[in-house]
This record gives sequence, C-alpha cells and structure tokens, in this order.
Amino acid sequence: MATLGDIGVSALINILTAFAFLLAFALLRIQPVNDRVYFPKWYINGARSSPRRSRNFVGKFVNLDFTTYLTFLNWMPQAMKMSETEIINHAGLDSAIFLRIYTLGLKIFVPMTIVALLVLIPVNVSSGTLFFLRKELVVSDIDKLSISNVRPASIRFFVHIGLEYLFTIWICYMLYKEYDIVASMRLRFLASQPRRAEQFTVVVRNIPHASSHSLSETLDHFFQKNHPDHYLCHQAVYNANKFAKLVRKRDRLRNWLDYNQLRFERHQEKRPTTKIGFLGLWGEKVDAIEYYNQQIKAFEKKMSLERQKILKDSKSTLPVAFVSFKSRWGAAVCAQTQQSRNPTLWLTNWAPEPRDIYWRNLAIPFVSLTIRKLIISIAVFALVFFYMIPIAFVQSLANLEGLERVAPFLRPVIELKFIKSFLQGFLPGLALKIFLYILPTILMIMSKIEGHIAFSNLERRTSAKYYYFMLVNVFLGSIVTGTAFEQLHSFLHQPPTQIPRTIGVSIPMKATFFITYIMVDGWAGIAGEILRLKPLVIFHLKNMFLVKTERDRERAMDPGSMDFPETIPSLQLYFLLGIVYAVITPILLPFILVFFALAYLVYRHQIINVYNQRYESAGAFWPHVHSRITASLLISQLLLLGLLSTKKAANSTPLLVVLPILTLAFHKYCKNRFEPAFRKYPIEEAVAKDLQDRTTEPEINLKAYLADAYLHPIFQTFEEEELVEVRVDKSQVCAASHATSELSSPSPSHSHSHPQSQSQSQTHQYVYHPSSPPQQHHHVYDPSSPPHQHVYDPTYPHDYIFPPSSPPSHYTYHYGS
Repeated sequence: MATLGDIGVSALINILTAFAFLLAFALLRIQPVNDRVYFPKWYINGARSSPRRSRNFVGKFVNLDFTTYLTFLNWMPQAMKMSETEIINHAGLDSAIFLRIYTLGLKIFVPMTIVALLVLIPVNVSSGTLFFLRKELVVSDIDKLSISNVRPASIRFFVHIGLEYLFTIWICYMLYKEYDIVASMRLRFLASQPRRAEQFTVVVRNIPHASSHSLSETLDHFFQKNHPDHYLCHQAVYNANKFAKLVRKRDRLRNWLDYNQLRFERHQEKRPTTKIGFLGLWGEKVDAIEYYNQQIKAFEKKMSLERQKILKDSKSTLPVAFVSFKSRWGAAVCAQTQQSRNPTLWLTNWAPEPRDIYWRNLAIPFVSLTIRKLIISIAVFALVFFYMIPIAFVQSLANLEGLERVAPFLRPVIELKFIKSFLQGFLPGLALKIFLYILPTILMIMSKIEGHIAFSNLERRTSAKYYYFMLVNVFLGSIVTGTAFEQLHSFLHQPPTQIPRTIGVSIPMKATFFITYIMVDGWAGIAGEILRLKPLVIFHLKNMFLVKTERDRERAMDPGSMDFPETIPSLQLYFLLGIVYAVITPILLPFILVFFALAYLVYRHQIINVYNQRYESAGAFWPHVHSRITASLLISQLLLLGLLSTKKAANSTPLLVVLPILTLAFHKYCKNRFEPAFRKYPIEEAVAKDLQDRTTEPEINLKAYLADAYLHPIFQTFEEEELVEVRVDKSQVCAASHATSELSSPSPSHSHSHPQSQSQSQTHQYVYHPSSPPQQHHHVYDPSSPPHQHVYDPTYPHDYIFPPSSPPSHYTYHYGS
C-alpha cells in the first residue's frame, strides 16, 4: 500500500515531468523549423506563413531573436485571450462545448473540495486509527484521512450522508444549468448558420427494390407521391471499391510525376530518370516524366471503364440515397416521421454534413446492421473481460506487500527505498496508461464494423465503448482486483462475517492508486499533449525522407482533429473519481482540480492553434456527457450505501436510499426537457429559417445549390471530356447519374463539403486545404451547365474543402468555350 511518502515521490516525478514537457514546448514552439507543428490551424486558415522564408540559413531552423526566449511562457495568457464567441467562429461549436466540460469540472469540484477538506477530513482524522481491522490488512496514512478511519456505528456518518446530499444537489444544479446553456448555444448556432446542404437533405435507407423500375425511378415516384410540394431531388449511392483503389494508385503516380517535374525545373540540364522494376530499385532506366505520364493515362483509361461499369450496372446501386427538399420544413418533416406502413422500409434520418460522411459504410446492407451490432456487443464484452487480466497484474504492483507474498524472491530489490517508492507511486499509473494506449484504435475499428455512416456517430459510439471499458476495468476492476491481492491473506484467516466489511473498506483504500493514475495521466499526460512529441518527430521524419513536393509538406503538417473518442471518456472518468471519492476520501479532490485547470489551459491552446475539426455536430455529444456524469452520481451513492452497510450504520444508511431515486428523476426530467434539441430540428426553427431565406434571397436556385452537395469525393476526378456522363441536366438536377459511391478506405482528408452559400453568377468561390498546392488546381467551368455544377480535376482530388472561414484564394480558373 502506497504511503504519503510514495505519493510525494510520485507527485515530484510527475510535477518535474510536466514542467519539463511545458518548458520543452515553450522553447520548441518558437523555433521556425517547428512552426507548422505547433500552429497548423493558422496555416490551414491561411492566416500564417512560414517564418523560414525571410531568414538566413541558420535563422530558418533556430530562433535567433533572444528577446523571445524571455517571454517564452506567453502562450498561457494568449490561450486565455480568445472569448468563447471567437472560439466558436474560429474552431466551431463542438470545440467550444468541449472546453465547457473542463470549466464545468472546475465549477463542480472547487466548492466541493473546499467543503470536503474543511469538514470531512477533521471528522475522519479525529475518529480513530482503523483499530477495528485485523493486523494482516495493511493500511496507510491516506486511509486515516478517509471514511475508513470512522468507527463502526459512529454518529459521524450523518456528516458524510449530509454532505452526499449537499454534493448531489450542487452537482444536479450545475448539470441542469450547463445543459440549459449548451442547448441554447446549439439552437442559436443552428439558427445563425448560413444555408447548408444537410439542412435540406435526409438520408434514406432500406429502399425497397422494384423489378420493373430503377432505384432512381422508385425514389422519384415515392417522394413525388408522398411529399409532392417539397420534394426536390435525390442522389443515389453506388458501390465503387475498385474505382477508389484505382484513384488512390493514380494519385500516387501523380505525386511522383510532380516530384520529377520539380526536379527537372530546378535542374533543366538533365531530365530525371527512374527504373521500372520493383519500387524503382532495378529494371530498365527510363525518362521519369514520360513514364509517369504514360502510367497516369493508363490508369485514367481503367478508371473511365470502371466508372462506366459502375454507372450502368444496376447491382452497383445501393438501396441508400440522399434526398433533398425545397425547404428545411420539408426535410424536417421527412427526417422525423415514419414514411411507410412497413416500419422497416424507407427509413429516414437527417443526412450528416457532407464532410462528416463515412462513405464506406453506406454500402453495408441494412439487414446486416443488427447482426453486426450484436457481434460487436459480444466482442466488446469479451474485450472488457479479457483486459481484466493485465489490469489485475497492474493493480498487483500497487501493493508490493501482496506481490512479495506471491514472489518472495523479489523482496531484496523491492525493499530498496527509492525502488519501492517508485513502483508504488508511479509505475502502476504509467503501466495502466500504456495498456490503454491502443484501446481507442481497436474500439474505433469495432464502431466502423457496426455500420455507422458519419464520423461524428463513429466517434460517439467509440467514446461510449471506451467509457464502459474505463468504468469496468479502470474503476471497478481496480477495486475488485486490488481487493483480491490485498485481502488474500485476510480472506483465508478470518471468519466469513468479516469479508463484507473488508471489501467495503477496500473502496477508500484504492484512492492511493487513483491518485497516482491522476498524476500520471492528468498531469504529465496533459503536459505531453501540448508538447506534441509524436507529431513533431513524425513531421520532421516525413520532411526529411518522404516529402517530395509542397503538397507532401502540407500533408505532413495535417494536425488532425480533437480526439473525442479518447479525451471525453477520460474526462468522464475524472468526474467519476471526483464524485465517488468526494465523501469517501476527499484528499483525492485537489489532484482532480489540478487536472481540470491544467487540461483546460492546454486544450484551449490546442483548439486555437493546432486541431482542425473535420466535422461540426453542434455539440451533439453533450447529452452523453450529461448522462454519464449523472451515472457517476448514482455510482457514488450506491457505493457509499454499500460502504456504510459494512460499518454497522443501520440508523443512518436508510437515509441514502431515497437519493438514487431523486437522481434518476432529475436525469429523466433533463432528458425530456433538453435532449430533443440534440436529436431533432424544431419545425418552428425550420419555418423561421425558410422565411428568412425567402426574404433575403428570393431567387436562389436551390436545385443548383444542392446538385452535387453529396457527390462522393472520388467522382470529383472526372476530366472535362467526360463531363457528359455525369453532368447534371438543367431539367433534372440531382438525377441518378449524379451519384455517390463508396470509398474503400475513407479518411478525414477525403471528405467533401459543398460551399455553404453561393449566388447564381459565374463567379464561383472555392475554399481549400493547403495539402494541395494552389498552382495545381484547375477548375473547369462550363457555361452550358446550371450554376455551380462545377466539376474539377485537381492534382490531388481527396483534400479537405473547408467552410468559408478559410481564404478562398490561389485558384486558377479556366472557362470553357
């Protein structure tokens, strides 16, 4: 059992580690060579240029302005300057609401910490010294500050019960207030948004097959009949795995072509060559530019044939479509109502925004989704169960006395004072963190297999799985396995009536382990997040060995988005630990407060300068956060109830029975009051936005605006001479020929977002992601097509296309004759 000295050693190690990380970050961030690693979001927005361009050779790598080293900690006040409204405009509502989780933690735990330390610790310390337990059970000084130190049947338990009521009321009040604020923020955000494709579009699944009609004809007939005044158009979905593979291979060839063309531009006296054998290591040496041009043409012919096959083969058409309406009201009615007397057909839901779509899962047959979810549920259960084995081993390290009984030959090494303090105070939390490192990736793969069609849904489902895992393995598993090792000797040498008491006491005794885990994960881990050591190393390795063109350099800089599937469940675990131990072992609360304060500062900086969210769900994850914090309240109440039952507190324990009932009633009220704002779109809001559109833009061509909003990214590779196959006809916009398809291995960089608001003139506004060099984009405009029916063939077709906050510049336009 870790002592106060062990906790002190762990705190010292983690404080020094966190300080070293923060110091290293403060120095590395001001070096020109690292600028793209620590400020990538500003490069993406076009508001920052490389500081290496106007410097001498040494100045390109090292900051020679020594005055900046005197103010290297100014990133902290800078991270706090941007207001919440500015963060929403800069990074989106999801990012702003994510930060509010940390401020909610501070609002909840600061008053609780003050009250608990001033009231509970004196009550616990003055009660006794755990004299009622058997000598075989090892205790520490931490336990003397907890409820374990209160004698059985003591009247002091009324203080703990009273504070449990007080803390529950305070947490419920803060949760209600925050839910109200976040729901209002969401509605205001949606009301303030410009016209967006997803506001007019629903995704329709399980479309019945009619042998005498094509899917497009079936869709038109059904919606013209049942939504005659509001149905506008549809876009079918195609399965195009092979085509996507050809696109990726063609892209790689184009990248090599760009590289060799740049080499030739720099050294025109010698044309570049390559070997046509395996990986260019052997074989005949040929002119590289001509070779890659020929290979690209060959692949484009294959792509053309494959595209023809996809468009003409009825088997490639999936029973899924994106259906658009003339108004938001029409889309809201369709998305939120049952379309057929058979509830398993014509299933409608709001379409994700175009860049949020996980195209690959659109090809999954609807009938297999239930089977997939069942299989994954079983797999998640098995994963949670078998992960208990390494978790149990990790927990055994938290009690070296128990380890010595199992492996007495280790005693000479373990008894060394520093080794003992290090193992008990630092290693258990670090080992657990390592075990959990690969878990989110595994759970994300499972969520993809389940068949969700949006990245936001995938991340929320992964987050739920990770939370359940953390709850069972990290929290409950730590208590159970810790009990097995710590109490083995006592279980074998005490009467059965003593066992429930020993298990009850073990709950507060695990506080020492959780304190070490908080320091490793929540202190040093958060400081490591801002250092970005892994992205820093990867960027420089790519820059050194893989970057051949400017586009490669921009892709190497890609910061990704906030890791919601891992960060939000970890946050919820800290809420759980704080709420559970607030009454049982209040000395844990200050460690929680340090985490929330440091994490808020770090993630504020990361959201402003680093992460670039690939979708905007308008805070759709908040109901899950609220529900799990409420669940933490229930768990804390039940654990306290079980603990007091082992303390012969028969007079006071019944007072806690009503508390879980009141908490469940509070949760049900909040669910009915606020959750609909996150699940449905109010008709009142839809009508108001439609009236506003008709007033401000009475002649908007909505067909043209929605025509290619959900066109799959791989179909943006059409060449000008092939437009006849996919061009949308003026009289029938969004017909089946303007279809979407499945991408074999979609990724964040393969998403497509339709411009949010455009006029009907020939002046088109495009926004771009820097991973494609501006000079390589050539957009082809055909006056015969309806406005905005632009089809382009960029050198690298699968880059981000960002909202209008990015600068619409650096494009070369070629107008057709």
